[in-house]
Amino acid sequence: MLSFIVGAKIPGAKGRVGIIKTPHGEIQTPAFIPVGTKATIKSLTPEQVASLGADAILANTYHLYLQPGTEILKKAGGLGKFMNWKGPTFTDSGGFQAFSLGPAFGNGGSKIAGRTRVPESVSDVVESVRLAQIDDDGVTFKSVIDGSAHRFTPERSIEIQHDIGADIIFAFDECLSPQESYEKQKAAVERTHAWAQRCLKAHKKAGEADSFSGCFGLSEGEGEPAATRAHVDSVSRKISSASPALFGIIHGGRHEDLRRHSAKMIGSMDFDGFGIGGSFDKNDIGTAVGWVCEELPENKPRHLLGIGEPEDLILGIENGIDTFDCVAPTRIARNGAAYVKSGRINLFNAQFVSDFTPIEKDCRCYTCANYTKAYLAHLFRAKEMLAATLASIHNLYFLVHLVKDARKAIVEEKWEEFKKANSYISLT
Repeated sequence: MLSFIVGAKIPGAKGRVGIIKTPHGEIQTPAFIPVGTKATIKSLTPEQVASLGADAILANTYHLYLQPGTEILKKAGGLGKFMNWKGPTFTDSGGFQAFSLGPAFGNGGSKIAGRTRVPESVSDVVESVRLAQIDDDGVTFKSVIDGSAHRFTPERSIEIQHDIGADIIFAFDECLSPQESYEKQKAAVERTHAWAQRCLKAHKKAGEADSFSGCFGLSEGEGEPAATRAHVDSVSRKISSASPALFGIIHGGRHEDLRRHSAKMIGSMDFDGFGIGGSFDKNDIGTAVGWVCEELPENKPRHLLGIGEPEDLILGIENGIDTFDCVAPTRIARNGAAYVKSGRINLFNAQFVSDFTPIEKDCRCYTCANYTKAYLAHLFRAKEMLAATLASIHNLYFLVHLVKDARKAIVEEKWEEFKKANSYISLT
């Protein structure tokens, strides 16, 4: 089971520190959660990810369902054991894939208006066609691997996520492009609310099944003694400690009335925590997040889905976000970009060919402690795999420790000093 303890707060703001306790360890919040889409942080081992200070990882339900499949993950003992990650794990619902492979597919869709999405893989751009159809019951889509037809419903998403075995899972949702109209955003909010109720029901049912099989050692379809059956009703009401925590998702684009309505509705439901879904305008992410956090319960954690640029993290923390995930740090690393305090640099640029200084002179990551920009520039130009590894280590360390520093500043009541010291962080 999940528990959340709220600690120090930012005076005059919504930001706070806390501790999320899961069956596989604690997450000190605020925290940045690296994304391991297919049960791997691209180009890094789990041990490397742990060594740079990450408390947890987030994997993708859609991709794991397609490959290797939930049966393999169940046989392996769950996501963490499968990938040799010993800490807490998250899975998203697969709902964003309905967004990215549906209405926004092929147009550079991003969760923040004004930012062009960099493709994560060849499968992102192999076809510029709509592969998903959404209706009130769920989503029908074609596999990006072999074109086969599949269908996700709220119930199926929850079933798959229970099989994957993460500590924290998310309700199935409809996420639209930031460019969609108010009317479409409103319809998506209402559909997400209806799906949230179905997810809660399916989650409770799956948890009762987990509790029953866990307590009595029965496989599905096995019979049980009469005494066991007489007792199971009381036992099955309690979700076992191994059952995941379920977070509901808030939508509404950048519309205040929709965001507040969604937060009130999802916040009133029996979720263990909350995910705030895209989409935002790049100039008002702090405002939109603030609207939502004003409406959500104080005693449950809040996760900002798919948002992780440095300035977004600072704005999100100040406005009440506890955890973040984003593929950006490893994605841009594979394309030669590295975060620095003044923004980001492109290691392909000619100026770095003979620059024998680290990416960031006061950075304590493994890459900056041992390698120069000249060496990384060489690796990228030579198309060596090590380039992505070293750049990814630095970028993840940069974000993980930016958020850890934010936590320290809140605890020490030095938030304004922290903001001022990092006011030059800007990627817009």
